[in-house]
Amino acid sequence: MKPRRPYKRTDRVGEQILEIVTDTAAKHIDLNNLGFITFTGIYVSPDLRSAKIFFSALNPIDDVQIIEKKINSMSKGFKKYLGMEMRIKNIPDLRFIYDQSLNYTEKMNQIIQSIEITKHNDS
Repeated sequence: MKPRRPYKRTDRVGEQILEIVTDTAAKHIDLNNLGFITFTGIYVSPDLRSAKIFFSALNPIDDVQIIEKKINSMSKGFKKYLGMEMRIKNIPDLRFIYDQSLNYTEKMNQIIQSIEITKHNDS
């Protein structure tokens, strides 16, 4: 029997968690003192007991490791709002991780631009 849904349950639950966490940060938990925080992705364990939420920080107030520690100290508050919104047996434990992909993308763009500049100068 073919599943009716096009993707796994962990993906669906992950999307729902990310939406609720983003909404909670906008309405109930103030993250403005850390900079402009956006949640960029999520990984939910197959047993749905833990979730890693990736975030980025524009104009960070502190070092990224300090911001990560501060957001993780607020995870119980996020979990409380998750519990009120979700209808699953166990609300996953949340762990916030700084998303390094933006820094990586920026570095790669700089490398590509420097190669292009060198290529034009050699012509």
